[in-house]
Amino acid sequence: MSFNPARKLFVLLALLSLSAPGAMAGQNAFNPEISLILSGQYAHYERDPDGRTIAGVPAAGESPLPPAGLSLAESELVASANVDDRYYGRFTAALAPDGGIEVEEAFIQTLDLPMGLSLQAGRFYSELGYQNSRHAHQWDFVDQPLVYQAFLGNQYRDDGLQLRWLAPTDIFLEVGGGVFRGDAYPAGGAARNGAGTRVVFLAGGGDLGVSQSWKAGISLLDARSDARPSDDGRLAFDGTARLLTLYGVWKWAPNGNPYDRNLVVQGAWMRNEEQGDYSGTAAGSVDLHRDGAYVQAVYQFRHGWRSGLRLDRLSVPAAQGGLTGSALDPAGHAPRRASLMIDYAHSEFSRIRLQFNRDESSPQTDNQWFLQYTMSLGAHGAHRF
Repeated sequence: MSFNPARKLFVLLALLSLSAPGAMAGQNAFNPEISLILSGQYAHYERDPDGRTIAGVPAAGESPLPPAGLSLAESELVASANVDDRYYGRFTAALAPDGGIEVEEAFIQTLDLPMGLSLQAGRFYSELGYQNSRHAHQWDFVDQPLVYQAFLGNQYRDDGLQLRWLAPTDIFLEVGGGVFRGDAYPAGGAARNGAGTRVVFLAGGGDLGVSQSWKAGISLLDARSDARPSDDGRLAFDGTARLLTLYGVWKWAPNGNPYDRNLVVQGAWMRNEEQGDYSGTAAGSVDLHRDGAYVQAVYQFRHGWRSGLRLDRLSVPAAQGGLTGSALDPAGHAPRRASLMIDYAHSEFSRIRLQFNRDESSPQTDNQWFLQYTMSLGAHGAHRF
């Protein structure tokens, strides 16, 4: 009897979860926690989602929209644990609806470096704004903000090293930076001898009395591209891309208790710059500057029930000479989108969401409806702020 790759992976992780039944309680931290995230949706569009573009931005990264009709979303199989008293490890396999398997995350992280330092190595989501390092089941909407779709191809994840320093202060203050292989958008081709992307970030946060808390930060990504392809195969980019991100998050819960009511407001501004050459155009060397922002508010009005509003907008300059008529030509259009959602969580392990988008990211407006479920099986650690 033969096993396909997905069956092999499930069998392996099942055996891991059953290992060491007689282990002492003090060693439980070293036994892997296994979890499985299941998600699916129904999507309705007025326009073909396969032809959806963002005006003035090359198509890249993962498709931000599920197919029309009923479909299974990507599932996540996660194993994580302390390796020993010095290292923590996490592995996440993305199981595609068509049966494919992708290593989404596979990293180790130190636990005992001195002076508040922490080192992370492997494949993981870098710190870029508030949303980039959050998994899809943690999102407040079905899809990512428009700036993440346009400038990061949905999310930036790559192989690399990242160092953090947590300051010994009364408020939360963290500084960090990393070097990554440079295969993932907006980089490409593993330039600079496989160290094509560099990231630095600074974040701070704290409490405002008993009922409020905040977090804000800034990050900068510098990526070198060697023949970075676009999804439509028509444009390849050689050059440098930079992305500056400023973000803020504010949370409110009466007397610090979010059980029945709470409000979370977040937003970010991003500036994207590209200097280099786009093949497939007559432009030659280009110097492009784009920026965009989003703001969203999600209010839990009773236990388990939330409603949310999100507004997105991009500013894309007019096409330079040889870019006229290409995918980089916004044709005078300013991409924008408005989203409304309501969702219900019976517990922290289940959520059902209804969402409406009025998507004007291209000149042809599309009204979009989504009905989504997200379920978590097994151990599931607490989410970050």
